[in-house]
Amino acid sequence: MLRTNSLLLKVGIPFVILTLGIFYYSINPTTFAYTPQCPFHSLTGLHCPGCGSQRAFHEMLHGNIWGGLQHNFLILLAGVIIGYKAYISYTKKSKSKVTHNLLHHNAAPWIILAFVLGFWILRNIPLEPFLILAP
Repeated sequence: MLRTNSLLLKVGIPFVILTLGIFYYSINPTTFAYTPQCPFHSLTGLHCPGCGSQRAFHEMLHGNIWGGLQHNFLILLAGVIIGYKAYISYTKKSKSKVTHNLLHHNAAPWIILAFVLGFWILRNIPLEPFLILAP
């Protein structure tokens, strides 16, 4: 049972990531009618922390990093965390040196939550320095 789940994770997760990558590379979320819309934005007119992520991912897959960041700057934090997790996973497999995962620290989720909430608040302030954060 454990081997089946492990194989499913090793094959299933990369398959899902590859499928989503191909989907968002080939369609443009701004013009494709069937991409999911943000329910929070639809109900309130405000931007949630995830608003613009689909467009940002599409732009970044096409090599337009700045265009992707303009849709959602928070995708940069997600990339840093994913890259850090990949680095920790790689160094853990090598067993040559001991690394301490900073994301396992008690304060890490609170720091990330504070950053996301701060971003959420700032991107909804309709003043000039904060307008760049809106998608």
